[in-house]
Amino acid sequence: QVQLVESGGGLVQAGGSLRLSCAASGRTFSNYAMAWFRQAPGKEREFVAAIGRSGSSTAYADSVKGRVTISRDNAKNTVYLQMNSLKPEDTAIYYCAAKSTIYYGPYASGVDYDYWGQGTQVTVSS
Repeated sequence: QVQLVESGGGLVQAGGSLRLSCAASGRTFSNYAMAWFRQAPGKEREFVAAIGRSGSSTAYADSVKGRVTISRDNAKNTVYLQMNSLKPEDTAIYYCAAKSTIYYGPYASGVDYDYWGQGTQVTVSS
């Protein structure tokens, strides 16, 4: 079992930045691929970014590519999402997810993930 706790969400003006954090506990963090997903009101959950076990492989949704960076610190059991140049359409609840895997690639599909956090709200005002 892995417990995930997100933090760092909040209200920011368009063009601003936020850094989300997801702290993991319960198992060996480096055995898990990690990802961020988001869900806006009335919309389905969508993939944002993913990172492999070692941190050397990443993947991004086209909608955030160039504005968002995912990273991880395996010594701190934490994955981060640095978001810059935020837009009102980035407003959503952001969820952290973990997938136990022996492979090192990132995974972009939500169905691949075993564990989810409770989410953190990000609101971008225009």
